[in-house]
Amino acid sequence: MLIHQLPLDAAFATLRSVPAGLTHAEAAARWHEFGPNRIEPLAPTPLAVRFLRQFTHLFAILLWVAALLALIANRWMPGQGMATLAAAIVAVIVINGAFSFWQEYRAEETMSALQRLLPHQVRTLRNGATVVLASEDVVPGDVIFLTAGDDVPADCRLVEGFGVRVSNATVTGEARPVSRDAHPSADPDLLRSRNVLLAGTSVTSGEAKALVFATGMHTAFGRIAHLTQTTIDPPSPLQKEIAALSRVLAALAITIGLVVFVIGRFIGLSTSVSVVFAIGIIVANVPEGLLPTVTLAMALAARRMARRNTLVRHLPSVETLGCASVICTDKTGTLTQNRMEIQSLYADGVFVDPHAAETAAFAASHRHLLECAACCHDLKYAGEGGHSQWIGDPMELALARMARTALGDTAGFVRIDEIPFESERKRLVTLHRVAGEPVAFVKGAPEAVLSRANRIDVDGGAVALRLEQREAFGEAATVMADRGLRVLALAYRALPANYVLADAEQDLVVTGLVGFEDPPRPEVPAAVHRCREAGIKIVMATGDHPHTAVAVAREIGLVQGTAPTLLTGDDISRMSDTQLQLALDAPEIVCARVTAEQKLRIVKAFQRKRHIVAVTGDGVNDAPALRAADIGIAMGISGTDVAREASDLVLLDDNFASIVNAVEEGRTVFENIRKFLTYILTSNVPELVPYLAFAFARVPLALTVIQILAVDLGTDMVPALGLGAEAPDTRVMQRPPRTRHDRLLTAGLLVRAYLFLGAFQAVAAMAAFFFVLAGSGWHRGQEVSVTDVLYRQATTACLTAIVLMQVVNVHLCRSRRTSIVSRPFFGNSLITAGIVAEVGLILAINYTAVGNAVFGTAAIGYEAWLVVVPFAVAMLVLDEARKAFVRRRERKTLEGRGPASVEEIAATRP
Repeated sequence: MLIHQLPLDAAFATLRSVPAGLTHAEAAARWHEFGPNRIEPLAPTPLAVRFLRQFTHLFAILLWVAALLALIANRWMPGQGMATLAAAIVAVIVINGAFSFWQEYRAEETMSALQRLLPHQVRTLRNGATVVLASEDVVPGDVIFLTAGDDVPADCRLVEGFGVRVSNATVTGEARPVSRDAHPSADPDLLRSRNVLLAGTSVTSGEAKALVFATGMHTAFGRIAHLTQTTIDPPSPLQKEIAALSRVLAALAITIGLVVFVIGRFIGLSTSVSVVFAIGIIVANVPEGLLPTVTLAMALAARRMARRNTLVRHLPSVETLGCASVICTDKTGTLTQNRMEIQSLYADGVFVDPHAAETAAFAASHRHLLECAACCHDLKYAGEGGHSQWIGDPMELALARMARTALGDTAGFVRIDEIPFESERKRLVTLHRVAGEPVAFVKGAPEAVLSRANRIDVDGGAVALRLEQREAFGEAATVMADRGLRVLALAYRALPANYVLADAEQDLVVTGLVGFEDPPRPEVPAAVHRCREAGIKIVMATGDHPHTAVAVAREIGLVQGTAPTLLTGDDISRMSDTQLQLALDAPEIVCARVTAEQKLRIVKAFQRKRHIVAVTGDGVNDAPALRAADIGIAMGISGTDVAREASDLVLLDDNFASIVNAVEEGRTVFENIRKFLTYILTSNVPELVPYLAFAFARVPLALTVIQILAVDLGTDMVPALGLGAEAPDTRVMQRPPRTRHDRLLTAGLLVRAYLFLGAFQAVAAMAAFFFVLAGSGWHRGQEVSVTDVLYRQATTACLTAIVLMQVVNVHLCRSRRTSIVSRPFFGNSLITAGIVAEVGLILAINYTAVGNAVFGTAAIGYEAWLVVVPFAVAMLVLDEARKAFVRRRERKTLEGRGPASVEEIAATRP
């Protein structure tokens, strides 16, 4: 039999212990055998390995190859700036890798948080004497003492218990404190056993003597820690997209480079020249600035989210939340406030507003009810100085607050005796001396109190309890329970001076019923509504009672139908993975009484259904699911260290509504990455065309490698970051989340960047180049030295044209469909700063000695600048016409099919 099912003497025997505790010698031997009572972390990945990972992902490898090719080209044809380009690319890789590593390094390890959660010292019996030990020194077979406010250091079997109630929220997710006693349990589930105290939980009331039977990694706490340790963080959707983008760009660049090499050899160019130009084309098609731009854009988004009370621990999670299609949320402390509040009050045959109970008028006619609420408890006054406060059962705290508000000081009620709460009796009796006379106050389950009552309190006096009144009390208790409330009955009895303690709970005068709930956070219903609008499915997964879970779900709008799908932990444990996946197709789902392993199964089932899953939680029991989810979201205030360290995002205000703000930011990040990807890829075309023209049209090279570098890592950088900081579109939360099939790099994006915007820029750049050459009498076929001032002026005009066209392009890229005039021209300060920076940089390149020397440029006249204007205007007008056409087509499509509901949108997901 399991230890919680055994009689106490058998439990001691199985652990070879005695009620007086272990001897010091035996405890030392067991410590060496079982090890210290702590969570043992897995061997951490060495810092050097974690650092090197930042330089070996696919896009970084692509850049390494580009740098190597540049060095090879420099060896074949030195003096073309290839060595400088290689050095710049390596610098980009190193800076970006160091920045990403620093972001990762700042996160503390999950297991150190697990260890901090355990108590540091515990009172233990050794050789029959009480000693204070470090929690790490507790071993199986030890007998320990616990009282209200203590954390439990190991899994224990109760030996003696007086009014013991424990909060298991951090391990099981159950919000309400539960009673514990020393009797053998028939329940085979250790987590539900009434005589077991679990490591990592806390005692809210009473006093306990307990026998330790599991320590360290062998506890339920340790098993959850093992799940967290062995769960691998999946790559984020954005990381997958960047990898796919790297493959596409690499294939595109290499293909074009090979084609150019073959054609070059075919038309008679030497091998060395063909290789150099092929490499130049490959490098020109690799957007060196993309990696730092993506990283810095996510960092900017993380800063914006921090201002909205969301702390980002892993940068890729910024975008991941934006494509979440399912949020699997805990209830206690996430949707609710994690405190008990009086929600309903029944007295004198009617339901009373709980706030009315705090008034003088209510106190005048229901004084006995309030006196019972003020006195019948096991609360303790703890703390020092200005930090002193009552601690104990949250329901007792709520009753005490209500009573003290109405009655004021109750110091005159002197406690003289008690009958402790026991699970069989389901009631607590405290005896007090009131105005010199003994009075018994009773609080407990309605059936346990009403069965002992024969009178009812009416206007401060006791009258006989009639049958219909007793039935009305039972019906009122049922109504409260159906609402998911925890119901207690209050009663009293005036005793004679020579009372017998056993008589204190006989012939009671019932005063009323009180219903408690863990109230939902006030902002949650609106947040749930916004998630529905955004096409995000919300599933509650809690360790709490099913009735409570459904009631809270209905109160916050998570459940709107009459028959939601309710899955309990027992239901899930009996289901195969296939059955669970099918059950999760239901539109409204509430999961109750679920364990950490079952939450993990739910998350993985949704992922197998190709959903992108976000999980919220605050307890130790949530950590494995937080780790396995596509994105884990922990509570920053009420959450445990374990949950926070296993998560990707932390809500600093514990506000579920902050998730909606974070979703909005995440969706915006993906769209913004597409915007600056369009912007960056556009400039690849005017960088590529000069090489094609040189190779096949036998004209001078219009743009040098070092000038390409000036665009990719100079003038384009800040405006691209500005696109990454664009404000969310007003309709971003009215659209469904993107699916796993939505690509970052689409055919439409490539067509717009390469064949439309890029084509305009290439024509403008070559026009400026030939304008300068032709103005000096150059004709086709005429050789031009690379050191000639005329040639340097012509390449400067080409470079300037690209930069000026990008100034216009950055505004065109702010939206794929809305007009440039629909957004404030100076509404994005970073774009404005970027334009100023790139204009300033091109002026420095053109008109300073240092700029001329580094980039091989020469000063040009204003006429060369003006050549670009017609092309910029044409690009602007035609792109505005394209956007108008897109908007008109979308409007007609919507008018033809009518509005789609969220359910219809969700049904179309793959």
